[in-house]
Amino acid sequence: MARSYPKYIWRDHNPRAKHLYFGPAQGDKPVIAYRISDMAETPTFSQRIRYLFDNIMGRGSVALIGLLLVLTLALVLIIATVLVIGGVAPGDAKQPLGFFEALWLAVVRTLDAGTFGNDTGWRFRLIMLIDTLGGVFIVAALIGVLSSGLESRLSEMRKGRSVVVEEGHTLILGWSPKIFTVISELAIANESARKPRVVVVAARDKVEMEDAIRERVPRTGRMKVICRTGNPIDPGEIQVGRPMSAKSIIVLAPDADDPDPQVIKTILALTRRDPTGAARPRLNIVAEMSDERNLHVARMVGRDDVEFVLLGDVIARIAAQTCRQSGLSVVITELLDFKGNEFYFSAEPTLTDRTFGEAARMYGSCLLCGLLRADGTFQLNPAPDSRINAGDQLLLIAEDDSLIRVDRDPPVIDTAALRLATPRTHAPERSLILGWNKRGPQLINELDTYSPPNSIIHVVAEDPGATDDISRLCAKLENSAATARAGDTADRRVLDGLGLATYNHVILLCAEDVSAQQADARALITLLHLRDIVEKTGAACSITTEMLDVRDRDLADVTRADDFVISDKLTSLMLAQLSENRELGIVFRNLFTAEGSELYLKPASDYVALGEAVTFYTVAEAAARRSEVALGYRIVAHAEDAAREYGVVINPRKGEAITFAARDKIVVLAEN
Repeated sequence: MARSYPKYIWRDHNPRAKHLYFGPAQGDKPVIAYRISDMAETPTFSQRIRYLFDNIMGRGSVALIGLLLVLTLALVLIIATVLVIGGVAPGDAKQPLGFFEALWLAVVRTLDAGTFGNDTGWRFRLIMLIDTLGGVFIVAALIGVLSSGLESRLSEMRKGRSVVVEEGHTLILGWSPKIFTVISELAIANESARKPRVVVVAARDKVEMEDAIRERVPRTGRMKVICRTGNPIDPGEIQVGRPMSAKSIIVLAPDADDPDPQVIKTILALTRRDPTGAARPRLNIVAEMSDERNLHVARMVGRDDVEFVLLGDVIARIAAQTCRQSGLSVVITELLDFKGNEFYFSAEPTLTDRTFGEAARMYGSCLLCGLLRADGTFQLNPAPDSRINAGDQLLLIAEDDSLIRVDRDPPVIDTAALRLATPRTHAPERSLILGWNKRGPQLINELDTYSPPNSIIHVVAEDPGATDDISRLCAKLENSAATARAGDTADRRVLDGLGLATYNHVILLCAEDVSAQQADARALITLLHLRDIVEKTGAACSITTEMLDVRDRDLADVTRADDFVISDKLTSLMLAQLSENRELGIVFRNLFTAEGSELYLKPASDYVALGEAVTFYTVAEAAARRSEVALGYRIVAHAEDAAREYGVVINPRKGEAITFAARDKIVVLAEN
């Protein structure tokens, strides 16, 4: 007959159990169990005390300090009571101790062991010895608890988990190489602010973030940068940055193959409804996106709270414009950074009912280049006879908003120096793209928009997917035909066989399957080869390259390329600008599209007489007569001088005379 076992509950082996039973074997290993009746025993007094002590220990340093305080009070009261009831006093005492005097003596000897050495009377000494020994234990434990608690607190502070108490700050969510340019630009933008603050919340170690920022952005002026560790897609963790109290929020895309989902999750975490049903304030969020296909979903999530910067789209458009106009990237950088001149919106009621052309002549220290109508519509470089209506805001370029003012004195214009441009015909162009990345298809589409009919775009890249990308994403070209073939763009033999002299423009794209430093290094090698080929063959093509790290810009000067498009810097500048003035989003969308007016560098000879001293008032008048806005000029003699911004001057002093040479350019806003 099979043996019957008591009822079991399965547990790991517990050496404290009184009754241990072995059930039927499973294979070669017996099954260990405890009888339920054993596990339901009433806890003993010692078990209860131990359980209480464990709970107190688990509550942290504050609970332990409270426990030590209770023990101290208990010891002091017991010693004082023994002294009073036993009639014990120091040997030199003339009368028995009162309770409060005994209490004071007990407190002093508990906290200071040295006091015990001066006591007299053996009975008193024995009692004080017991008091002092108890005090030594309590004080030692207190020091240990305070030390441990302080160390734990410092460790927590190093983790960056505490909530910031700032208000009106700029909050940056996420981490990427762009953060250094963004912070440096915000430092310049907030030089005159009372208490500028930038809070960074990213899933990185707080100390590492602070060290990296100090290394890459050593000067932040009066602006304080505060770092906190937190996951930007976690609604709870981003609260350490107090997003609801921030004046603006910048969401950086992480360095990943597909960063857009992370950005969308962060926006969801920011714009989610309050669980209590409380109204949420409108946020000023600027976020970067990589893929245009995700933009519609992102806008549904962000609604009116978010202004998006489409990275690939912006860089492709700038590269397409820059390759056809040497120096344009310097112009764009000058307009986007906070050093020098930038865009401002300003209301000027005194100019109501004036035409755009009349108002433009009335600004001596800044440039009028657009109108934001009262109904929200925007016009970049409107017709000179466009009327300024009540409630309209003027778009101006100035060094600072404090310099925006209307001048009543009419400008002095040298009409004899004005020139009329000779119409030019544009022959088909040949463009060569070396390398390939996700911005390649958009670049080809943008090149097609600016190119004359029957143009050619040829791609040489190691990436085997270039041909497929062109067939899928560039199928609607109107002015160009695009082809691709495989080739190592760093191989001199491949470059020699391309017939560089047959191309008008050469654009070098950085690889995406390596680090930024490796991609830039490979680009520099290719550029050196290209420059050598140009010098030996006399090719007249322009060379424009994309670079990822702004620090490599100085190294790249040795290649003497015609222009550089520094991807991370340009997008970082745009994010910083929009965080300070979100209304500029409509300006950038108009400025970097093929429709309407764009930036051009046109020959100075089309506007004024060469070799004669003229003021910029005269240049501006020549541009206005062609329905253009003159923004500045480029002196080609300084094109390789970084200290002089490569010859580019935006918003020059209009009254100063300048003499233009044959290859100098005028920077204008124009439709073509």
